[in-house]
Amino acid sequence: MLKKPIAQEVLAAALQNGGTFAEIFLEDTLINSLLLRNDTVETVSSGRKHGAGIRLLCGTRCLYAYTNDTSRQGLLDCAAKVAAAAQWAQRAQPAALETVYFSDRHPAEQLPQGVEHVRRLRIMRDCTRVMREQSPQIVRAQAAWNDSDQRVYIANSEGLFVHDRRTRTRLGLLAIASDGTENQTGFEGPGAMRGIELFERKIDATERAKLAARRALTMLHADSCPAGVMPVAMAGGFGGVVFHEACGHSLEATSVSRGQSEFCGKLGQKIASEKVTAIDDGTIPFAWGSTNIDDEGTSTTKLVLIENGILKNYMVDKLGGLRMGMPSTGSGRRQDYSFAPTSRMRNTYIAPGTDEEDEIISSMGDGLYAASMGGGSVNPATGEFNFAVEEGYLVKNGKIDKPVRGASLIGRGSEVLMKIDRVSKRCTRAQGLCGSLSGSVPTEVGQPMLRICSQTVGGRKA
Repeated sequence: MLKKPIAQEVLAAALQNGGTFAEIFLEDTLINSLLLRNDTVETVSSGRKHGAGIRLLCGTRCLYAYTNDTSRQGLLDCAAKVAAAAQWAQRAQPAALETVYFSDRHPAEQLPQGVEHVRRLRIMRDCTRVMREQSPQIVRAQAAWNDSDQRVYIANSEGLFVHDRRTRTRLGLLAIASDGTENQTGFEGPGAMRGIELFERKIDATERAKLAARRALTMLHADSCPAGVMPVAMAGGFGGVVFHEACGHSLEATSVSRGQSEFCGKLGQKIASEKVTAIDDGTIPFAWGSTNIDDEGTSTTKLVLIENGILKNYMVDKLGGLRMGMPSTGSGRRQDYSFAPTSRMRNTYIAPGTDEEDEIISSMGDGLYAASMGGGSVNPATGEFNFAVEEGYLVKNGKIDKPVRGASLIGRGSEVLMKIDRVSKRCTRAQGLCGSLSGSVPTEVGQPMLRICSQTVGGRKA
């Protein structure tokens, strides 16, 4: 726990050689991780992550140091190291710390440390059993459990003193299907800001396990996808990863403030089809990417990024905001105390539209239906991306024809946004981890089923 008098002393020590802003981020996190392959427990581990980071700013110049010695002397030593590197003429006096209180939108019913591993393993074994029951061709059924209980304490020289507690639980379900020569995989990764109650009462994990196995089996028997330019319909849920990667990162102050985004200077301009309204929302109760406050102590927000095709907002952290002359949007996030915060997405999704899912397919002629997306890569400066389609189907004459594998979507974020011509009425979200300058953080992606009227699709030979 960070005590207010010590925090006040440490902030003053950090500013002793100059600086316009100082901040302490202290965390204490308990972690559980289990891995089950078929019916064999491969790993069981529990750990603790404990430490503090001290950040010092002078205008837009930044220094950062961290330590796992959070005693008074340990924090003062860390502050002294930051101060020694500063030597800045400008020097702010830290304001008196005042505690900020807020209501918790995501209270866990069962904290992880009160749960015996036998309860976790019972859920995991049910999932691997169900995957193997789908077919003898499922050669590996794997369940990976991760939960955490994180306490954070944030204090800064502007007088903020705040504490938050965050409990997260996620289950990664992997099925591998094989015909003796080739392997195909299916994955589901449900998670939320909840304890074990997520899988004991809120989500039927075995249904998600069946879905992972079915996807692997379907792709095992699929033909190769032909390459070409064609309409592409994308399912909801993890289909939102394309917007997240190809467009979302380009709307973060991390890239915008440095002039490294294709969307720099475009606030108020049309950057997408009028069908597109995109939102980054950190306030959704119990959502995987939500928090009560961000990792700079700012209350989290629901932020409309694009409204009917018009760019309305960027995602802004404190340092990015100083560079851009804009206030923080509660988007400052970090993996843990060893990272300085940067602007990051939280729960990012395309809002529901007005189109019917059946009509999206029936009116597209010939094309590709991407039922599930896999990984990919993007350059935020140009928006160029390449994403694998984990589960795809050819569409012939407006009807889903047959499964295909090896498909990839290739293009540029700004171009794709303009080519979205259908957005359905029902939005779904999926969970993942997003990596960037401040490490790996929990995020949700999502969208309704939507259609890109013309998209380059990469294929491969059989």
